[in-house]
Amino acid sequence: MSFLMRLSRLIDAVNAFIGQWAKWLILLAVLVCAGNAIVRYSFSVSSNAWLELQWYMFAAVFLLGAPYTLRSDEHVRIDVIAGRFSERTQVWIDIFGILFFLLPISIIILWLSIPYFWLSYAGHEMSGTPAA
Repeated sequence: MSFLMRLSRLIDAVNAFIGQWAKWLILLAVLVCAGNAIVRYSFSVSSNAWLELQWYMFAAVFLLGAPYTLRSDEHVRIDVIAGRFSERTQVWIDIFGILFFLLPISIIILWLSIPYFWLSYAGHEMSGTPAA
């Protein structure tokens, strides 16, 4: 049992470290967005590559920050309903939601997206946006 507790603490520490660093990607994405807008409107010069970079950073923030948010108990939930129950019942609701909703849909999305990823990767697919 102590091995599992050490493993759990290690996973929590890694998630906390990654989550803290993922926050900085938000600032970087905002700076890229603002810089792109300023250059586009000031000098009539722009590239969709900057916009795509911003999208990738926001995706990374979501994917890297989600475990940290879940661990910090800051995730979105329906407090109107869950707030009426005891803390113990709320924990069971969270466990039920994770086991029967979050994990299955995550596995389904991963399973269904792997073939599309592989086709894109093997075919050297690139962005279809102009001037990227």
